[in-house]
Amino acid sequence: MKRKNLWEQALIFAAEAHDKSYRKGTSLPYIVHPIEVSFLVAELTDDEEVIAAAALHDIVEDTEYTIEDIRMRFGAKVAYYVAAESENKRNDMSREDSWRIRKQEFLDKLPGEPLEIKMIALADKLSNMRSTMQEYKKSGDAVWEKFHQKDKKQHQWYHMSILKILSDFSDNDLWKEYKDLCETIFR
Repeated sequence: MKRKNLWEQALIFAAEAHDKSYRKGTSLPYIVHPIEVSFLVAELTDDEEVIAAAALHDIVEDTEYTIEDIRMRFGAKVAYYVAAESENKRNDMSREDSWRIRKQEFLDKLPGEPLEIKMIALADKLSNMRSTMQEYKKSGDAVWEKFHQKDKKQHQWYHMSILKILSDFSDNDLWKEYKDLCETIFR
């Protein structure tokens, strides 16, 4: 029997970990997001560890699994990439109260991160903005009601900051699409 490659293993693990979870405000299984993020990263690199980490990027934030679980199953490098993408959810605070803190922490560390982590960040944010755009077309600014942070201006601050930090990718079609989506939604 053929051994599954790292990406396949990561997709299977992510599907199991996110089982019975759905994209915020939709009936779409959550796994569609990690799958899309991993495919977007595969457009930027052929490094299987980076692509696998993209599939696993929300595991620690959104499931009971830890970075140590990721390290044991997928190795230190994949765990490092996943850890860099994982927010401290601050379980002692409401998601609404911790939103700005969590986003600011990510913005503060992202500029110093290696290119691989920035690839995953770009793919993750692009996937999120694609999903937001679909709903924005249907409901306009009511789309923000499904989020913990309901203030559109806060989302604008965050995404436009990400766009600027990731400007090293400005010649890439994925960055250009992300920019177009941000400019359309936040105009």
